[in-house]
Amino acid sequence: MKVCDVARIIEEFAPLESAAGWDNTGLCIGRPDAEVTRVLVGFDCTPQLIAEAVERGASMVVTHHPLIFHGLKRISPDTFLGEAVTMAIKNDIAVYSAHTNADKAGEGVNYLMAERLGLTRRELLSEDGFGLTGFLERPMECGEFISFVKERFSLKALRTSRPIEGPIEKVALCSGSGGSLVETALASGAQAYICGDLSYHQFFAEKGFILLDIGHFESEIDIVDKLFSVLSEKINTFAVLRTREDKNPIYYF
Repeated sequence: MKVCDVARIIEEFAPLESAAGWDNTGLCIGRPDAEVTRVLVGFDCTPQLIAEAVERGASMVVTHHPLIFHGLKRISPDTFLGEAVTMAIKNDIAVYSAHTNADKAGEGVNYLMAERLGLTRRELLSEDGFGLTGFLERPMECGEFISFVKERFSLKALRTSRPIEGPIEKVALCSGSGGSLVETALASGAQAYICGDLSYHQFFAEKGFILLDIGHFESEIDIVDKLFSVLSEKINTFAVLRTREDKNPIYYF
């Protein structure tokens, strides 16, 4: 099996053409016609992930976040990004990412968030395919809902806007950096919006509407197991491996 064959399996799950125009998803390093020995699946393409691929005999890594997102002016092993690029090229490891196309996929990142919450009557949040809305199995008061979200996403902490009065029934969500969809979430009729990477001023929420920032990593990490499952179900000629470690780069004390 070749790199392009592995890519084709992923793109059946998350079509490449659905990725946002600003994204850099797909094959980042390597030749499409290169033979694959093993595939290692992870969240971020870090130097540690590439080192793990070398250790475990994988010639291809598949991640959610792209290794190269913005333009590179130089590649130096003395930088975090440069070290990962250098290691991948030196060890002939293909690097592939399923990013915004995996966010939008029918059973992608936003679907996985909704599954954790048990949302029903789901609909797309935005016209371009980002985010979902849905209804809780039963209405919850704000304090109960916050505790519910913490438990379902295994959170030590989360940031919220001012707690609201009255029951929460309809929820909007968006994986990763969801700040651009705050107004869309409000217009959807949701009483709560869950995402990551909100800025300070966005926490001045409208009356009857609460924002919950659960963190970028925390909102998206389930995609690793999903990508691993998608590949494992279709590949039986070599090993598909899940990384031993997916570490949040943000530490909480």
